[in-house]
Amino acid sequence: MTGIIRIAIVDDHPLFREGVARSLGEIGGFELVGEGASAEDAERLAHTIAPDILLLDISMPGGGLNAAASILSGHPGQKIVMLTVSETNADVAQALNAGVRGYVLKGVGSKTLAEILGDVAAGQSYVSPTLSAKLLSNLLQPANRKPDPLSQLTGREAEILRLVAEGLSNKEVAARLSLQEKTVKHHMTRVLAKLNVRNRTEAALLMHEARERGVGQ
Repeated sequence: MTGIIRIAIVDDHPLFREGVARSLGEIGGFELVGEGASAEDAERLAHTIAPDILLLDISMPGGGLNAAASILSGHPGQKIVMLTVSETNADVAQALNAGVRGYVLKGVGSKTLAEILGDVAAGQSYVSPTLSAKLLSNLLQPANRKPDPLSQLTGREAEILRLVAEGLSNKEVAARLSLQEKTVKHHMTRVLAKLNVRNRTEAALLMHEARERGVGQ
């Protein structure tokens, strides 16, 4: 996605909203088109403004997760990123199952947040790496998978997936491996098909699980 990314921020702490807006404004490439402090505000912004990305906190009047589910049921194309302090498995799983595109912890730096939002605007998904391993049991269904699904990958595919699992974008992976970005995208398409997962986030979760077991190192 090119051009200015239109964002709306909903969080019941005004100083936090102001800080995020100011930080993204200083980095450039973002336009704040709306803000609010409740689930009701979030739904209103989604319906009336339809920002490119809607940033939601979980702990707000009405509940951020409730707002996300309601918004996405009527507007499945709305990109939502949860920006929260909650590291609870249930919260992360509920958010992703509802269809949010990103789950980011509030300790993230402004530059990293800007990069994440850029990736989400371009159609990618993101979950804070520290939460990935904890989500495996919620997002994956081991009974329907081979004991070691990563064994299906070629050496190059496994190498690319390892970098993706570290949080690198396709562009960054391409630069690291001296490949064209379209080549990385082609490999990732094959990785998703082989692992029978829906997106790069779930593929990265499988890699994290393999690392914990000592597989695919």
